[in-house]
Amino acid sequence: MNPTVAALMFPGMFLLIFLGIPVSLSLIIPALIAGWFAFGGNVFNQLYGGLYSAATNYILSAIPMFVLMGAILERSGIAARLFRTMQLWLGRLPGGLAVATIAMGATFAAAAGVVGAVEVMVGLMAIPAMQRFRYDNSLIAGTICAGGSLGTMIPPSVVAVVYASLAQVSVGELFAAMLFPGLIMVGLFVLYIIGVCVLNPKKGPPADAEDMRLPLAAKLRITLSGLVPTMLLIFAVLGSLMAGIASPTEAAAVGAVGALILCICYGQFSLSMMRESLAITVRISAMILLIVAGGIMFTGIFAANGGSRLIQGLTSDLGLGVNGTLVLFLCIVFLLGFVLDWTANVLICVPLFLPVLTAAGVDPIWFGTLVIIVIQTSYLTPPMASSIFYLLSIAPPDMKYGQVCRGVVPFILVQFVTLAIVALFPALATWLPQRIVGF
Repeated sequence: MNPTVAALMFPGMFLLIFLGIPVSLSLIIPALIAGWFAFGGNVFNQLYGGLYSAATNYILSAIPMFVLMGAILERSGIAARLFRTMQLWLGRLPGGLAVATIAMGATFAAAAGVVGAVEVMVGLMAIPAMQRFRYDNSLIAGTICAGGSLGTMIPPSVVAVVYASLAQVSVGELFAAMLFPGLIMVGLFVLYIIGVCVLNPKKGPPADAEDMRLPLAAKLRITLSGLVPTMLLIFAVLGSLMAGIASPTEAAAVGAVGALILCICYGQFSLSMMRESLAITVRISAMILLIVAGGIMFTGIFAANGGSRLIQGLTSDLGLGVNGTLVLFLCIVFLLGFVLDWTANVLICVPLFLPVLTAAGVDPIWFGTLVIIVIQTSYLTPPMASSIFYLLSIAPPDMKYGQVCRGVVPFILVQFVTLAIVALFPALATWLPQRIVGF
């Protein structure tokens, strides 16, 4: 056991990341070096153990199915029907197309759980629609990045699945805990957009296109075909999970099969679509699970070298109390979000911080909800800011990086307001799980 070696693991990891080494290897390499001091030649057994643990973890096996569900909905064109429905009902509000984009992001987040898939799909449809009505580029960018990031906060979130696996809590319970905070965040996003566009109508004028002035019967018909089937799929997945009827993996499988059935019913099924969906699923799932394996090894060897005791000693010496320690840990998660992928951030912080907080009586479900809100901000904060780079990959040439950064700042502030509300009123995260039959 060597606490000095444990303390040096983090600088080593950051150095490798800044050198452009993949995150998974940036976790494994310092772990192997530090592990030699704790285990000698047996360190490779620790590496094997991390890989085996990630591959055989029952909860983590839900990730590929949730990703496949989102990929099928995206590639099949079902998402385009959803956006069309949102436009019809919300487009004529001040900033209505931006509001529709947030609503679309929230709805598709509940069907996908993966930020990149949500944002790219929403962006490809929303950017041309908003530019057609001369929306401000900063508002367009901020709205799409914020709406896309809801895949972190709205169940079934892949981030929540990883946290639940590490914290050894119920995935369904965590999904239930995230529901009200997620809806609060969506509501605050919408209020901000409408408020800005009322004060400055040029930023987001109401859309008054001919196709938005359809008779009520026509709108209801489009809604019935475009929104209701997808919402039923979402309710089937989340309802079965939260009620304790299905395990996370079973609920994810229901979602994937349901998405495939919807795709066939809409006449969108093809072998090329299925091949693309499976390729996306394999790529995203492999990336996440390899980082999980590296994270398990990194935190295990950090603890074996006395890292956990080091953290407990530091927090005890600071004398911050429970609330102060909680704020400190959330600040660390936020700062790491500037330079780390969410997977590495969660895998490093949760195993190290959670034991300290649970020993002090902090509810791991409530803490998980707070951590996931903070993780969501990392999608919008440079230099990592994956949401910004997802957007720039599909944005037109007239949308500049500076405009995108200005656009996301107000939404980051809204996320912090949501964090403060949930921190001050823990029942927003803990009440629903306690009332659901499955728990």
